[in-house]
Amino acid sequence: MSDAAGAHATTDEAVTSRPDDRWDVLVVGAGPAGAGAAYWLAERGRSVLLVERKRFPRDKTCGDGLTPRAVRQLHDMGLADRLSGHLRFEGLRSMAHGITLELPWPDHPDLPPYGYVVRRRDLDEMVVEQAVKAGATFRPATEAVVPLAGSGLVTGAVLRCHETGATETARARFLVVADGANSRFGRALGTSRDRRYPLGMALRGYFTSPYHDEPWIESHLDLRDRDGNHLPGYGWIFPVGDGTVNVGVGLLSTFSGWKSVNTSVLMDAFVATAPARWGLSTETACGPPTGGRLPTGGSVHPKAGPTWLVVGDAAGSVNPFNGEGISYAYETGRLAAGVLDEALATGDAMALARFPGLLDETYGAYFRVARAFVRAIGNPAVMRELTRIGMRSRPLMEWVLRIMANLLRPDELGPAEVAYRVVERLVALGPEP
Repeated sequence: MSDAAGAHATTDEAVTSRPDDRWDVLVVGAGPAGAGAAYWLAERGRSVLLVERKRFPRDKTCGDGLTPRAVRQLHDMGLADRLSGHLRFEGLRSMAHGITLELPWPDHPDLPPYGYVVRRRDLDEMVVEQAVKAGATFRPATEAVVPLAGSGLVTGAVLRCHETGATETARARFLVVADGANSRFGRALGTSRDRRYPLGMALRGYFTSPYHDEPWIESHLDLRDRDGNHLPGYGWIFPVGDGTVNVGVGLLSTFSGWKSVNTSVLMDAFVATAPARWGLSTETACGPPTGGRLPTGGSVHPKAGPTWLVVGDAAGSVNPFNGEGISYAYETGRLAAGVLDEALATGDAMALARFPGLLDETYGAYFRVARAFVRAIGNPAVMRELTRIGMRSRPLMEWVLRIMANLLRPDELGPAEVAYRVVERLVALGPEP
């Protein structure tokens, strides 16, 4: 079976289904990608069933930072007022080699010059509520456990309620797979990660702090242990504005010896050596940290089948430069909604076949540049030298921020845009990925 892995799919005849359980689109997963897709489909008048395996409020391992790209998507969904109640930050405070640079978000014709920090337990519920207001039907504590197949196509899913154990079927013309980085449902359809692409790993926790409401998110680019030895990866401190800060460490699989790195040890070293003013310690920790792995750079394939599309983390839509995935989740969910709306309007499911090309047109070149960059810094010595040089030049770091946060201007060629295009051309001449 080309559309679903036969060993993991069940047929219409194998389960009981009510005739009225037919939706235009079934969305699996209510994170940023799934909730965003559900909103845009419902806003277009499509019948949408959105299922989420946990009940809100539920937490997710995340840095909680919303870049200008993410804020733009949330504004477009009518959530500007809801966002305004959360901590707004003006840019990035970058720290390395004893140097601190506060870099405001650059001006951009299409994006706001600010971001927000919003806990995922609040953010995801906010967007789901907006999708429901637009007309989507939401089923919490409900997992899509196996694809439903008929005539060689995926026609829905078997759903299980985690609170009662009851199962039922939901039939739909199309499906959106948005169940996160581990994507059980995606794997049941045959998706897999290309292991040549970078894999991100992160660990984060919350701490109480007197500086919980600072207007900057903070990035530490030269992690060291208590003895001053350099460590691979980077650290962050994001003020949440509610008395706490989100603290974490990240690591990419391009670092030599990454499999032997204990992220808990890395986290402990960062907490112990972070600037004292934050007040980070075991006494101020709000609980144990949580972690996970993130496929980056569009590394999951395929991203489309005859009746389904894969979006967000489930598709590996994470920026390799900085591990940011929320904005790409909203954007890919919105792109998927547009493709599915076209297919529903025209009755031509071939529109789905164009989705991978649309993603490549939107992110392909940028992700290729990012993958090349993170391969280059896989050597910690190279990383140290690049950050040492970069931190000595504020204009250079401003260009780097514009590139790494994917905030290049489409309307003019500044130094950052020129530098990026040169690198883009060079990368295009090299091997993939």
